[in-house]
Amino acid sequence: MPKQLGILDLVSAYTAKGEPFALATVVRTVSVTAAKAGAKAVILPDGQITGGWIGGGCARGAVLKAAREALQDGQPRLISVQPYDLLQAQDLKAGTARDGVIYARNSCPSQGTMDIFVEAVLPRPVLCILGSSPVAVALADMGQRMGFFVTVCTPQEEHSAFSGSDRMVTGFDLPSDQADSRFIVVATQGKGDSAALKAVIDEASPYLAFVGSRKKAAALKKDLAEAGATEAQMERLRAPAGLDIGAITPDEVAFSILAEIIAIRRRGQRTT
Repeated sequence: MPKQLGILDLVSAYTAKGEPFALATVVRTVSVTAAKAGAKAVILPDGQITGGWIGGGCARGAVLKAAREALQDGQPRLISVQPYDLLQAQDLKAGTARDGVIYARNSCPSQGTMDIFVEAVLPRPVLCILGSSPVAVALADMGQRMGFFVTVCTPQEEHSAFSGSDRMVTGFDLPSDQADSRFIVVATQGKGDSAALKAVIDEASPYLAFVGSRKKAAALKKDLAEAGATEAQMERLRAPAGLDIGAITPDEVAFSILAEIIAIRRRGQRTT
């Protein structure tokens, strides 16, 4: 019989594999409850609890719902499972959110109260950089420091400039993993511009940008159209890459690109 992994081992294993999951932790109990403070469970996006325990059906539905929502928007939830009479005394209903707490009804005979903190543990965002220009080198360095998993696609002889990157790829063929959520920047700057753009123009990425002038991008788009790229695909291409902050140096350009990526990535995670 294989050895069952503990919670911390499971967390480490899923994190290492880059797989998203939610971690639910019981932070407070009042009166009689099945699970006690400190109990934890690992929950996968499909709702499967792969390890740990946070009690029976009294809390399961509310916690799984919170886990699904947390994995969608990246925001943590605090769930308070309480008996009906206690909710009624506070003028609360199941599903009510007040002061950062989401309330749920405990219909189990124990009639205790249990507060559970649910947090999403998401893979590091992926930044794919095509090219070995000074901007590409600066972007790879800054990207790692900002918590991105950096993949650099460049000719073999130019790999040495990116010693700190997470993954090196020879040529412009991007790996197939996380294809719909990675941020792509073409920073070839004259060394294989057309080949790099043709390799990524049909990628389903939330961010696809080209480091270069509008005039240069227009000429390359003409080449892309002749190669079969659609108007919709070319409209997704951001050129010049980055926010307009008056950047001049490679570090400044890289900074402006990361600022634009962060703005796009966090847009769906902002709270009022």
